[in-house]
Amino acid sequence: MALAFVLAGCTEEPPVLPEGKPLSAAERAECLAAGGSVGRGGMLPDEICIRPLKDAGKACTMAADCEGVCLAESRTCSKVTPLFGCYEFLDGQGRQLAICVD
Repeated sequence: MALAFVLAGCTEEPPVLPEGKPLSAAERAECLAAGGSVGRGGMLPDEICIRPLKDAGKACTMAADCEGVCLAESRTCSKVTPLFGCYEFLDGQGRQLAICVD
């Protein structure tokens, strides 16, 4: 019974994540003025500006057709930059490639 009390006192602490660097007031204002949003993306803890792209959703057949990324699955330009996660895209020659960006 004493062992049960000792073990009950053991709790697992959640991992401490690095705080990261916030955007400066000027960077934040510039981001918001451009229609972007401030957030975190990928594995880095720093704040970033996530910008919408002017050609979001436009049909594409290769990388040069887009301001951002030409997404292979939908054959459309990405909505925002930077783009995180795993996705397939079309390169400069229209070849389908896959990448994971954290």
